Amino acid sequence: MEASNLEKQSKPEEARYLSFRHLPEDATRNGKPVLNRYSSSLTNGHDFPGAKAMLYAAGVPDDETMQNAAHVGIASTWWQGNPCNMHLLDLAKIVKDSVQKQGMLGWQYNTIGVSDGITMGSEGMRFSLQSREIIADSIESVTCAQGHDACVALPGCDKNMPGVVMAMARHNRPSIMVYGGSIAPGYSETLRKPINVSTCFEAYGAYIYDTLKQPNDGGDTSKTKDEILTDIEQHACPGAGACGGMYTANTLATAIESMGLTLPGSSSTPATSPSKMRECERIGPAIKTCLEKNIRPSDVLTKRSFENALVMTMALGGSTNAVLHLLAMAATASVPLTLDDFQRVSLRIPFIADLAPSGKFYMSDLYTIGGIPAVQKLLIAASLLDGSIPTITGKTLAENVSPFPSLPTDQTLIRPLSNPIKSSGHITVLRGNLAPGGAVAKITGKEGTRFTGSARVFDKESHLDAFLASGSLKGSDPNTVLIVRYEGPKGGPGMPEQLRASAALMGAQLSNVALVTDGRYSGASHGFIVGHVVPEAAVGGPIALVRDGDRVVIDAERRELRVDGVGEGEWEERRRAWREPAAVVTRGVLAKYARLVGDASGGCLTDRW
Repeated sequence: MEASNLEKQSKPEEARYLSFRHLPEDATRNGKPVLNRYSSSLTNGHDFPGAKAMLYAAGVPDDETMQNAAHVGIASTWWQGNPCNMHLLDLAKIVKDSVQKQGMLGWQYNTIGVSDGITMGSEGMRFSLQSREIIADSIESVTCAQGHDACVALPGCDKNMPGVVMAMARHNRPSIMVYGGSIAPGYSETLRKPINVSTCFEAYGAYIYDTLKQPNDGGDTSKTKDEILTDIEQHACPGAGACGGMYTANTLATAIESMGLTLPGSSSTPATSPSKMRECERIGPAIKTCLEKNIRPSDVLTKRSFENALVMTMALGGSTNAVLHLLAMAATASVPLTLDDFQRVSLRIPFIADLAPSGKFYMSDLYTIGGIPAVQKLLIAASLLDGSIPTITGKTLAENVSPFPSLPTDQTLIRPLSNPIKSSGHITVLRGNLAPGGAVAKITGKEGTRFTGSARVFDKESHLDAFLASGSLKGSDPNTVLIVRYEGPKGGPGMPEQLRASAALMGAQLSNVALVTDGRYSGASHGFIVGHVVPEAAVGGPIALVRDGDRVVIDAERRELRVDGVGEGEWEERRRAWREPAAVVTRGVLAKYARLVGDASGGCLTDRW
């Protein structure tokens, strides 16, 4: 082992990674910066003849290229069977060609993905969150083991984005993210309106409660609920790309672009557009600039850039999953970020975007009026977004967006700052005797700011799904708070998203119901929902002690999540009676995850203990 790595053992506990032999940052060759600072340890001289032989076999054309060319890893989360990811291999090939044209070596490789849309409501969803760690581990492993000098990552679905950024923070070599882009909206002939994947889940609720009908607009009303749902299923997702609203994928892509890790416009450029292809063609020169100027993730991932990510998330009404993933990304980059930062930013940033799931527009609509750069220009001009942060282009964020057009004056998607949808952000951090370690609520204001109801407790999401499928919950019932527990990162295991339940309630138009869980909600979820309750039930958190009939209060104004009417003596009696449940799984990847994962308020990391 390298002596520098052995020395670390005697240093105070900190985020420590292996060091690798590399040329000095200011190394030059023929008067120009050396770009193969890391790969040169394998390719220069004859210390590693086996490595050079393998590289010649892999496609290095000659000795000059072997000695001088930078090795750029091109990591995509491509796989077939999911629209978010199925086009990424083709985009990665364009990126590789762009890299090769700059005289560098592009090495394509893949990591995994899990489709949230396909696994939603099934046991497969338990594998979704932990896929973030596998993606991060995979890219870190290949970059470091193969001696790559730089990394270009092409993610598509929700966990892909934080996974690739966490990997970049770990290996800290020049890196760029290329977002795969969002899907075009679908269209339902039976409903006579644009639809998307979230429509499927909400339609399911209407289907169960026999409210799924064609609109009474003078058109055809002859279709049965089965015919309507079949039409929705067949036309909600018309092709490649991530879910089209301000759901988790677009939320994170927007946040990461606002942090400076992508080319401008990446997060709002549609997946199958010529503009997305052109973006990929520009990556070769862009990553070469990063290498020449030694722009590394640690230069871009700062407290100021994370602040920008929070601002964009609040302004656009982004997913609550952004809280979980931005906390993980920041911790990996050794940037201090807590739940309190989210609340602080939420209080000062107005919610201005009429985007799905709570609004009527999609990312493709935003693209047509200027995209994310136009929104960034608006917020920079208002001194709400920091335009001075450095980015992977070598320019500041403000310089990046300067050539882009401003938002048209006649558009209605982005509200004026003087007339927002809500004067503050939609994400609220709650604490109280039900969540002393914090919980995250997504409250746009359309559903009110306070909800009190009687608890109905379910020990697994599947139990709630069965209850809702029975049609037992009625709109005429008293206010009810549905508590779903033992679905946290350890207890799930995997902290599954629960869009099936939240969307079903919206589709059934049950406004007398709120949801609280130690699991997660999808970026497509909306309504009175609270997730990420810490401590989770599996470790004996207060949510494990709630009983049917307890009075639960969700108060966004006071930022409280509490149970009223239960005295401390009663709480203590319930604590003594509680028994830690046996592990759901004891072998395999979920067992490892449950053993290693931290709590949601810390980002659910698996490498901090």
